[in-house]
Amino acid sequence: MKVKVLFFAGLREALGTGSEALALPADISTAGALRDLLAARGEAWSALASTKNVRVAVNQQMVGFDAPVKAGDEVAFFPPVTGG
Repeated sequence: MKVKVLFFAGLREALGTGSEALALPADISTAGALRDLLAARGEAWSALASTKNVRVAVNQQMVGFDAPVKAGDEVAFFPPVTGG
């Protein structure tokens, strides 16, 4: 199954990419499993799992990491954000 993955703000900068199309293995069915798969790439990618309060959206809806991911979905990861 293929999904589009987006990275925003500091994650985009750390990873050197804002998006990628990714064919997922059959055992990846949740946003959390996708995050763990990406984090296993090492180095900068591990920030997806180790950074506190990373948020995730599936098809532009904020969800928890237990949210299902299916073919054609757009999954976006956001680092913690502050502002005023």
